[in-house]
Amino acid sequence: MSDLHTLAEDVMKRTLALGADEVGVGVSEGSHTTLQRRGGKVETATEASTRGLVVSIMANGKWSSHSTGDLRRDALDAFLKRGIAATGYLEEDPNRLQADPKLCGRGSTAEELDQLDPAWNSRTAGDRAGHALSLEKAVDELADDNVISSATYSADGWARSVRVMSNGFSGEHEGAWFSAGGEMTLRDGEKRPEAYAYYGSRYLDDLPSPTEIAAEIVRRAKERVDSGSIESGSYPMILANRATGRILGVLGGPLAGGSIFQKRSCLADKLGESIGSTALTLVDDPTLPRGLSSRPWDGDALRAKPRTIIDKGVLKQHYIGVYYGRKLEREPTTGGRSNWVLPTGDKTWKQLAAQYPKAILVNGFLGGNSNGTTGDFSFGIRGVLLENGEPTSSLSEMNVSGNILEIFHKLVATANDPWKYSSVRSPTLVFEDVQFSGR
Repeated sequence: MSDLHTLAEDVMKRTLALGADEVGVGVSEGSHTTLQRRGGKVETATEASTRGLVVSIMANGKWSSHSTGDLRRDALDAFLKRGIAATGYLEEDPNRLQADPKLCGRGSTAEELDQLDPAWNSRTAGDRAGHALSLEKAVDELADDNVISSATYSADGWARSVRVMSNGFSGEHEGAWFSAGGEMTLRDGEKRPEAYAYYGSRYLDDLPSPTEIAAEIVRRAKERVDSGSIESGSYPMILANRATGRILGVLGGPLAGGSIFQKRSCLADKLGESIGSTALTLVDDPTLPRGLSSRPWDGDALRAKPRTIIDKGVLKQHYIGVYYGRKLEREPTTGGRSNWVLPTGDKTWKQLAAQYPKAILVNGFLGGNSNGTTGDFSFGIRGVLLENGEPTSSLSEMNVSGNILEIFHKLVATANDPWKYSSVRSPTLVFEDVQFSGR
């Protein structure tokens, strides 16, 4: 990365020479490729490479940030002069000063994060085409006459970045990613139920096989057939591991320092208080090997480390970056989430569901909204009605609603099946007495 590092250092020095008091520079480059097949043909094939630079400027107590993709020296000279000039028109904002250098640095080595699969460097166009084709063949082998259309895709990408700051911080990071999946539309009378299955990982070999992905696409599609609503009421909710991010994500806004400062957070005054049952523990872990959101430092260049956000139902930390830490007169923690990890139980979700005469397995969401100020939420669902743990009918045209200050108190158990294909490493969650609206 010596070329990127040299460029970043040079831009920082040139910006300081133009009159800036503090400068932060990030330079990145990357590429990604996507292949999608439908009906025995390549429907979409894209390949793109990017290279760009971001510079943040603090001059005379005023702060601004600027980005460009034109890295020619003459173009950068003009770009930096315009940036300095534009900064002069802004209001003073001393809270934008860079972080204390003692808090900045690398939290994990590249080897510990393990985000660069050697398979990416050796992957050819033929390998990519072959993977997409094998996915399509696997889906076709399982499809029946009710299939209207299906599509599969295979994608991968790589990126590296360098960051330097005038407070002395300097670091570099590199990683790759892979994803695969597909979608299917079935014939169901006048309805056209659709389903999809997508997977992401840092290592190619960590993805499910084409056969496993195809089976999941078909299974989810068939699960949508002959779906409908049931009577409104309170039911136990079995929230599938791959779908937990939607409910957990409602916590994200109210936990943020910006929301707290702007008085848009229902969790602003809840530190040290119970906001869920003892079954709820949430760890933010940016050091997770091969984690999709693992990182050596955060957006403020603060050293990344695991943090327990919620411990057995008790809120332990907010997400406080350097800027809002100063505004709130609080010590910074970190400005944004990385990998969310929830502890697993010792039973399968089917074993947990078997204790309920009736329960709703929620395995997907459709639209909806949430309010970080009040904590209220309402989402459309896709799911299955379970009776004594066994599926009896497919559900659609229903909503789940509640409040995040109440819903996590209803969490009673976690299954033994953590989802490893996203940045939310959660098992299936079991809630009791959850409100659903149907017919």
